[in-house]
Amino acid sequence: MLTMLSTSTWVVLIIAAAAIGISKTALPGAATLAVALFAAVLPAKASTGTMLVLLLVGDVLAIWMYRRDADWPTLRRLVPGVLAGVVLGAVFLRLASDAATKTFIGALLLVLIAVTLLLMRLPKPPQIQGRVGRAIYGTLAGFTTMAANAGGPVTTMYFLASRFSITTFLGTTAWFFFLVNLVKLPFSIGLGIIHVDTLVMDAALVPVVILAAFAGRALATRMNEKIFNPLVTILTIGSATYLLV
Repeated sequence: MLTMLSTSTWVVLIIAAAAIGISKTALPGAATLAVALFAAVLPAKASTGTMLVLLLVGDVLAIWMYRRDADWPTLRRLVPGVLAGVVLGAVFLRLASDAATKTFIGALLLVLIAVTLLLMRLPKPPQIQGRVGRAIYGTLAGFTTMAANAGGPVTTMYFLASRFSITTFLGTTAWFFFLVNLVKLPFSIGLGIIHVDTLVMDAALVPVVILAAFAGRALATRMNEKIFNPLVTILTIGSATYLLV
């Protein structure tokens, strides 16, 4: 399969793999660039399966780099909603077309982002970390990541609203997506999204993810929150908008 891909396709896939690495250790919103690029050169299901394995590689690297920075109480409280969302996402993925999935999730994410940004700007922002907020954000995160590898915008807004430091934000995000992607793995194999061809392609792209992850780590150490938070918000909005295009 590797020899059947054109040079231009390989260039796109390498850029996409680099975006995955950087997204895991510096800029979470960059993962959607990878989603767009993979979908542009590969069939929808093949792109989803190929990406999932590369995302897991990036997750492992991010965990190693930020292993002491995760907010575990926040992660534990999100678990029930996320598991429910993953199951719902698997059912939706089984029944809905690719086009319907992207349009629905894109619109849903944009509404959620707008509501979250509005709540964060109120004089006394409500605590979305409460039981209802955790259920809503956790379920949506599980659903969107299972259905379209698009859980980043939901978790980004939730963690930004939690006022984490950059390293805590990245560490919590790393553990969250590693655990969620592990849960997604058997569903993806069962749906036929991951197979021998996607694994062969992943083997060729893993080194790019690793190099980009280390570059992202170096970038993250040089950013402060005045740059990080707006940049992540912009990338998050772009992530959701892409799904509507």
